[in-house]
This record gives sequence, C-alpha cells and structure tokens, in this order.
Amino acid sequence: MAMPKKIKNFNMFIEGEGFAGRVDEVTLPKLSRKMEGFRAGGMNAEVDVDQGMEKLETEISLGEIPRSVLNLFGVTDASGVKLRFRGAMQADDGTGTDAIEIVMMGRFSEIDPGSAKAGDDTQLKLSATLAYYRYSVNGEDVIEIDVLNMIEKVDGVDRLQEQRDAIGL
Repeated sequence: MAMPKKIKNFNMFIEGEGFAGRVDEVTLPKLSRKMEGFRAGGMNAEVDVDQGMEKLETEISLGEIPRSVLNLFGVTDASGVKLRFRGAMQADDGTGTDAIEIVMMGRFSEIDPGSAKAGDDTQLKLSATLAYYRYSVNGEDVIEIDVLNMIEKVDGVDRLQEQRDAIGL
C-alpha cells in the first residue's frame, strides 16, 4: 500500500542566504483563482467565470532578526526580493525522496519583529506579496507564474499564450 509523501525537512533562502536552523515555518503561496458567478437567460444555474488569479502571498517565520533581512524593507521593485524554498518530500514506504523547489520573487509587505520579553523566544515574521512563482519537483517545472509578463505555465503549457497573442504581447 502506498503512503503519502510528506515534507520531512526544508530550507529557506532569502536573497541567496540560507536559513537552515534559523527558519521556523514557511506558509507556502496558495494558488487561487478569482471566480465571478454568471447566470444569463437560458441558463438553469450559475457558473463561475475565471477572472485570473488571486494575489500570490507567502509568510516566513525566522528564529532571529537578521540585519540582512531588515535591509530588504521597502524594496520598490515588485519582484525585487528573491525567495527560495527547498523541501525534501518523502513517503514512509521506501519510494524515495522528491526534491521540491519553490522560487518566488516579490517584496516584503510586512516585517514584524513581535515583542521582546526576557526568557521568551525571538521570532521575526515576514509577509511577502509575489510577482513570480515557480514550483519544481526533482528539477522539473510543474507550475510557473510570472505575473508581470503574463505567463502561467502548468506542466509546460502556457495557459496565457493565446491571450498574449490576442493583445499583441
């Protein structure tokens, strides 16, 4: 019987700096479509019309407050900060380990150092909005979203190519 593959370990890179041993948690971006209900005459029910994607966001919690990360506050380029998540996904049935890589580019919308209290843990919470996202398994791209260049590739098929062609991009 097959067992589900779980992310057993991970590392987070911010602008190329690895945070192994210092990253507590990463909330990976949710891929969500913006849908609008539509029902017209001759339709017996409402159907959703796909209006594109919702905003891509991620959150990172670090067990320290590194100056290198604080220096990234206020970056004005929408894809100015490069983030990279690398995870080891493994099942307990001996089927091997998959290397997961999520490359994200965006900027921090919030840097929250929390409160300081003697004897309590230090944690820096980072929130970022993203302009670029690429999910790969074992080096093969599964999903690539480049918001600024209107690219949305799933399993190698660019679902926005026809729209770009239609508007002359």
